[in-house]
Amino acid sequence: MDRQKRVLVVDDEPSIVKLVQFNLEKEGFSVDSAYDGTTALQKIEQDPPDLVVLDWMLPKMDGLDVCRKLRQQPKRHLPILMLTAKSDEFDKVLGLELGADDYMTKPFSPRELVARVKAILRRMEAIEQQGDTVEQQPIQVGNLHIDPVGYEVRKDEQEVELTPKEFELLVYMAKNRGRVLSREQLLNAVWNYDFVGDSRIVDVHVSHLRDKIEEDSRNPVFIKTVRGIGYKFEGPKEK
Repeated sequence: MDRQKRVLVVDDEPSIVKLVQFNLEKEGFSVDSAYDGTTALQKIEQDPPDLVVLDWMLPKMDGLDVCRKLRQQPKRHLPILMLTAKSDEFDKVLGLELGADDYMTKPFSPRELVARVKAILRRMEAIEQQGDTVEQQPIQVGNLHIDPVGYEVRKDEQEVELTPKEFELLVYMAKNRGRVLSREQLLNAVWNYDFVGDSRIVDVHVSHLRDKIEEDSRNPVFIKTVRGIGYKFEGPKEK
């Protein structure tokens, strides 16, 4: 029998906590709660849940800072679904850039929230079940070394620091070297569902990846733009 999944709901509005808790427990989840960022971090440290539903605006420490602190431990990826009353696209991109796995704007559909929680956890399980398979073997392209299992990227033997989503995106593209990948394909593969009208998040992540792995981000060697479609991962041409 599958282990009961545990979710920590972090929000300073008791009504939101109760709403989320009720709907998740109805679907078989075990739910704990915290009403500020500091308490949330303490609970996560003491007894890590399988996923965190995290509000943006919190007392003591806001959701972005909580997310940032959790992502300072890159080898331990705790899934985060961020909630916010903010609807600005910049805020959405910022939250995802800091490492949130998904993002919902208040007011939200409880049914959709449950569906997204399940989707994130399914994806994490699939990644864990892959284990050290052929697909998970290290990838070497030019001076770039990518280790999917060791969660490490090196360029000229120097470690490259990536956010969890940057790492997932790079691994997916490298595994599909030479294939043209649309933004929609990348959204579905890396974020596990379509961000309707938000394909710009792919462009933002690609831009950041280029800054970190390319010698000249304006003239990329690894990640090429395919105009009107998306991107293609290649590598330096052999001499």
